[in-house]
Amino acid sequence: MDLDMDDYMDPYEEAEAEAAAEAAGVTGPGAASADEESDGEDDSEAESDYEEESYGLLKSGKHRVRNPDGTFRCPFCPGKKKQDYKLKDLLQHADGIGVSSKHRRHGRERAFHRAFARFVRAEPSFAQELSTIVGIPGATVTATANADATDKGKAVANGHTSGSSAVAVTEGPPQDGEEKFAWPWCGILAAGAGFNAENFADRVAMFSPEDIVPLVFDDTENSECFAIVRFSPGWGGFSDALALENQFSVNKLGKKEWEARSSCGGAVDGEENENGEVKVYGWVAREVDYTAGGLVGRYLRKHTDIKTIDEITKSQREPLGKIVAALATQLEAKNQDLQDLETKKNATEFSIARLEEDNRRLHEAYNEEMRKLHRKARDNALRIFQDNENLKLEIENNKREMILRAKQLEKLSVENANDRKKLAELSDEKQKAKDDKSELELASIEQQRNDQDILKLVEDQKREKEDALARMLELEKELHEKRELELEVTRLNGTLQVMKHLEGDDDGDIHDKMEKLSEKLEHERKRLEELSGELVRKERESNDELQEARKELIMGLEDILSGRTAIGIKRMGELDERPFQNACKRKYGNDDYETRAAELVSSWQEEIK
Repeated sequence: MDLDMDDYMDPYEEAEAEAAAEAAGVTGPGAASADEESDGEDDSEAESDYEEESYGLLKSGKHRVRNPDGTFRCPFCPGKKKQDYKLKDLLQHADGIGVSSKHRRHGRERAFHRAFARFVRAEPSFAQELSTIVGIPGATVTATANADATDKGKAVANGHTSGSSAVAVTEGPPQDGEEKFAWPWCGILAAGAGFNAENFADRVAMFSPEDIVPLVFDDTENSECFAIVRFSPGWGGFSDALALENQFSVNKLGKKEWEARSSCGGAVDGEENENGEVKVYGWVAREVDYTAGGLVGRYLRKHTDIKTIDEITKSQREPLGKIVAALATQLEAKNQDLQDLETKKNATEFSIARLEEDNRRLHEAYNEEMRKLHRKARDNALRIFQDNENLKLEIENNKREMILRAKQLEKLSVENANDRKKLAELSDEKQKAKDDKSELELASIEQQRNDQDILKLVEDQKREKEDALARMLELEKELHEKRELELEVTRLNGTLQVMKHLEGDDDGDIHDKMEKLSEKLEHERKRLEELSGELVRKERESNDELQEARKELIMGLEDILSGRTAIGIKRMGELDERPFQNACKRKYGNDDYETRAAELVSSWQEEIK
């Protein structure tokens, strides 16, 4: 049994049902009755009027019940989504609303559905579908068969192949409610002498019997043979039993023909039809057969009961009412569960909408922060590019200044050589005046050797200056890389701070990016420290080499000029680095003040030289 929510109708659907009923022509018996229903009073007479009027409209064909796809619809529930019932479900729907409690349904609605259930059971067009339903009492089916294949097949079962007749099959209680039948439904088959009882099954197989019980008399008692055909206890079995009886009656092989044959003394020898087969007679077991004294009567009294149709209908209707009441209770519980689920659904939808709004605001805030971060990054990049351009210009200016100084130094070297040459000539003249010819020659030779040494020293000094200039350019390049690394570290620190502000409890991606960025920042910081130490070390090594070269040059000049003519040279000491370190520490902090101080000392040392 299918349990669904078809019987539930809220006020809006109820109003639609009333409007549909009024549009179909079903109105109340009077204004007074309508007023009473609107006030909630249940008038049984008004419901009866509604039921009769609705039943008349249904029989007139004004309402469409069958859908094109073979399913059925309820014409009094136009607002329902489900309009594709099976016939069994449609009857359950109509019965459930027809017997529902008064406080849940209007009297007019119950009357509509009771009329509809009555119409479905009484309408002949539903005969085929109702014949397959077990446990639905009160259905009447009228079918007319004119020489069709089914009737021909049933006629062949008794040896008749050319018979055609109208067969009336009644499913459910007949008009005479006092007639008694053997229940569960049974049919009786009888044949004369010479018929094998095992062949009864072949004659009635098309009537869907549950079992066939042969009853054979002793040879001394009678030569006739009988069989009991047992059918299912439902109305479908009753329909099959009546079909068996009607079929045998049409072929003139019913109970009347059997009794007429027995009274004529034809029971000894079995009669044969035109095909040479023994005739078999059949009918439905009734009270007369039940009370008979023969073998058939004894079997029926032992295995069946004798009941009227009304008694059978009443016995089957009581459990149906209990089932309907239980289903109504379950339906109310399911309606309450449905309302609870709808309440939860609405709360969930509200929560989802609020979460979506919060998510939208978070996305907007995140996008705004990202736009700000991009703007800052773009500004930082532009500033870094501008600083790089300024550094390039400064390096070009320093380069040109160093080239100019190198040219001046070369010029001074040439002038110094000329001055030394003049001084040598004056010395030669004085020496020629004081010394003799040999001393003058020795002095001239010694002077020439000294001039060669001076030229060699000048060339060495020139080469050392070129090396110092190249090393200075290399140091400036490394200094530029250091500044770029410092700017990169500053930018990464800013990005890390921004991502720390954006970090949330459930933002795993941002946390991973922050960890990667921190690792990259630590790597760049270590690289910067190594580069800074390398620059300081190279600066000191270069300064030490320059100082050693300077000392060697001064010592060589002293040795060369230690003769009669000496040029005085004022030796300058190294600059003290401590004042520069203190000043850089105050200005730049403890991060890279040593590197800044070393750069300033080297620059001033070059200026002093």
